[in-house]
Amino acid sequence: MRKVLLIAAVAAIAASTAPAASAATAIKWGACPADAHPGPGLQCATLQVPVNYQDPNGPKIELAVSRLPSANPAKRRGVLLLNPGGPGGEGLGYPSVLSLPGMPSPMPKDVLEGYDLIGFDPRGVGHSSPVTCDLTPEQMALGNLPYANGPADVVKQAAVAKKEAKQCADAKTGWMLPYITTANTARDMDQIRAALGEEKISYLGASYGTYLGAVYTTMYPQRSDRIVLDSNLGPGGYDIDAMHGFGRGMEDRFPDFAKYAAANPQYGLGITPAQVTAKFYDLVARLDRHPVAGITGGLLRGAAFGMLYGEFQLKTLAAMMHDLDQGKEPAPEGPAPSENMFASRFAVICGDSSWPKSIGAYQANVAVDRIRYPLIGAGEANIAACAYWPAPVEPKVRITDGGPANVLMVQNTRDPGTPLANARKLRAAFGDRARMVTVDQGGHGVYVFAPNKCGNNAVNDFLATGKRPATDTFCAA
Repeated sequence: MRKVLLIAAVAAIAASTAPAASAATAIKWGACPADAHPGPGLQCATLQVPVNYQDPNGPKIELAVSRLPSANPAKRRGVLLLNPGGPGGEGLGYPSVLSLPGMPSPMPKDVLEGYDLIGFDPRGVGHSSPVTCDLTPEQMALGNLPYANGPADVVKQAAVAKKEAKQCADAKTGWMLPYITTANTARDMDQIRAALGEEKISYLGASYGTYLGAVYTTMYPQRSDRIVLDSNLGPGGYDIDAMHGFGRGMEDRFPDFAKYAAANPQYGLGITPAQVTAKFYDLVARLDRHPVAGITGGLLRGAAFGMLYGEFQLKTLAAMMHDLDQGKEPAPEGPAPSENMFASRFAVICGDSSWPKSIGAYQANVAVDRIRYPLIGAGEANIAACAYWPAPVEPKVRITDGGPANVLMVQNTRDPGTPLANARKLRAAFGDRARMVTVDQGGHGVYVFAPNKCGNNAVNDFLATGKRPATDTFCAA
């Protein structure tokens, strides 16, 4: 059962100058690995890039890259690099996902004709020289948001976090960890651009991919064509503010679930949103006293957070709460995320930012966020491996308004993972470089995966024509 909760909680320097290269000689396309789930026409290849761009002649790692060629080469205008989020998310098969006709709002013909869709597994992830921390299933089952019921739980979690950090450092790929960062992944993207023989690249990134895109277009503004950022982190990426943002995001989103459960009384969670909310708090308290099949209230909180990401998962969360309320173990929902996903996530989040080192600081944050964000605040504020990570090897890229006005942000009003409040901070950092389209809907993701036509059309028009809204706009539900 811990697998079920783990799946839900998770689903919950200077830029280098890359020489131009001939696409015919730089990349040799071939078949894709089967575990990337390639769709028809997807091609794959491998590039070598420096581990450390400050030592370009030093050790190299491999990047796995994919291409779905334009559906009409005569109308092709360039390449569209893609990132599905993470950090730790594999992107090799993402062009196939976005081109599936079964999506709620599939990519239209003019976009599929206008670009070669380019996917890649970021450095340290999947088929791109993957990193490991030798994490055990028990360690991964704790998920990303270990809930602290008091100061003693923070001390207990500190021991877990310290051990995880040491395992990462001592693992066979520990030497790579300082360089598995967002800035280096942006440099890798520019290596892909050069290998493709392109002067500029367009980009579509979701969730963590918004920060990656923001960093790329800040480091390489003149090599950026049309930049779309969907479900936006703040300008600091996955820093401590983003973690606290999880608390804010769950508070924004949970009322949607409460309405859903109240409208479906067969789950027995209440017939009003207030009753459903009260049932959630009652259930997590009972599970902390008397776990069901090892499931505590803290684990349910983390699972609920992850299941608020998508509309289709609200039903799963309601069924899970119903079963737990009856003292029954819910049915499993599929395979658990890979150890590599956890390890690469640690590497990026811990390596991008500086984190508090004092256990007392986390205890204080837990006490504050338990009150400020009662649903998950004492989980997102808890201590993690980053507290025991070495300091970042280079300063963080500062997102500014320097560069062309070529950024389109799209954002849901009630996003649990990347809340609107933090998206507004990124919008402010970009200044006149960006326009933001805010969509009145819940969940994580606007483009392709959600049905709002206004939000999807804004992205499609920008990718196809380069036209953005004249001002920031709002899309009704």
